[in-house]
Parts: sequence; C-alpha cells; structure tokens
Amino acid sequence: MQTKTKNNHIGRKISRIRELRGMKQETLAEELGISQQAVSNIENSEKVDDVKLEEIAKALGVTKEGIQQFNEESIFNYFNSFHDSSAFNTHCTFNPLDRLMDAYEENKKLYERLLQAEKDKIAYLEKLIK
Repeated sequence: MQTKTKNNHIGRKISRIRELRGMKQETLAEELGISQQAVSNIENSEKVDDVKLEEIAKALGVTKEGIQQFNEESIFNYFNSFHDSSAFNTHCTFNPLDRLMDAYEENKKLYERLLQAEKDKIAYLEKLIK
C-alpha cells in the first residue's frame, strides 16, 4: 500500500505564489531588501522561519497561513468547478499602462547605471593615459 506524502515545501509554495502573482524574483528581492540569490535560496528551502515568512507573505500580498496552506491542486479544482463563464472576473485587475510605466522606469534606472559605469571607465582610462 502506497501512502501519499503531503507536499509542505514552503519554498516551492512561495515560488509558485510569486509566479502566479506575475512577480519576478528580482522584484520580490527588492521588496524584501535582499538579493535575488537570497530569494532563490529561500525558494529552494523546505522550511522558512516565521518572521521571514511573514515578510514574504506581506510582499506577495497574501497571509502567512495562505502560503503555508497553499495547494495548487485545490486552485485548479476551484476554477474547474465553475460551469458558467460569467462567474469569472474578466476585468483586468491592474492598469496595463502602470505596468508599462513601471517597466520603463526600471529600464531607465538600469540604463542610467550602465551609462554611469561607462563614464567611470572613460574617466579611468583618460587618467591612465595622462
């Protein structure tokens, strides 16, 4: 007789919730004030301490219990139980222009950092030449 083990890998649950929210690791890292690599390590961890889990839940817009009890299968069962398409909220829950502007601002900051790095290189090379 086979027994089915309960999947309680908190890191995988955090990863899946983050993905379902359309959030990148970099964004979550920024929200938490940690590196992207630290987020990756958390998502690969089977357990996360309660304080950190509370911070992550807040950043993801869910409760700590929501993460702990997350079960992807139940989500699909919930949505598959609808027989009437009018039961779904077909309205966009975010403003696409806001998302576009956020992406623009992130790219602008990245461009400015790259430009500054190139200016620093040029100044350093000019100093070497003199």
